[in-house]
Amino acid sequence: MKTYYKQRLPHFQPVGAIFFVTFRLFDSIPYDELTVLRNKYDELIANTVRVKNIEDRKRKIIDLQNKYYEEYDDKLNAAKSGPVHLENPIIANIVKEQLHKYDGSLYELICFTIMSNHVHMVISTQIQVDYDIHEDLDGVKYTPLDQIMKKIKGPTAIYSNRILKKQGRFWAKESFDKLIHNERMLNEVVSYILNNPVKAKIVQDWTNYEHSYIAANWE
Repeated sequence: MKTYYKQRLPHFQPVGAIFFVTFRLFDSIPYDELTVLRNKYDELIANTVRVKNIEDRKRKIIDLQNKYYEEYDDKLNAAKSGPVHLENPIIANIVKEQLHKYDGSLYELICFTIMSNHVHMVISTQIQVDYDIHEDLDGVKYTPLDQIMKKIKGPTAIYSNRILKKQGRFWAKESFDKLIHNERMLNEVVSYILNNPVKAKIVQDWTNYEHSYIAANWE
């Protein structure tokens, strides 16, 4: 069973895991600007080969990946140009409905925040797993994260373009995903997502932001 795939970035997607996912509107970050950012961190990560200790090298790479994401997200929040279709409540509701559609079947929807040009969410795919994940999974029907994202992004792009009376790409092709390793990391990520509108100075308290959600059993 495929648990790893690569587009512009590598994606490690273990069966039954919890994921932090960010997906954005197409052209929400200028291509040249994003290329500069990626090249900067590609070079920094490549230079970690000089770190002799393997564990130190791993920690350095994780730290650089986190810093890359922080800059990436800051660019989305600070964007002065590009599409902001998700500010439209009709479009935001289309996305909400699609996120909730597979809650309880393909994943457990833990939380999300819909910003003007991107979406953050945390989902657990453990709900698909009713067997020992260490067993041979050949032939087991399991929908991995990359396929889940197609089920979310595909229909929302079609419906949103109809509302906007436009054609062409709606979402950027690639999503950013991060594996949640433990409860502490989960709590930090959930807090980060819910407080994104506060950080962007849209509201003073995340509970006042209408396009955020957290499952009742995770509050």
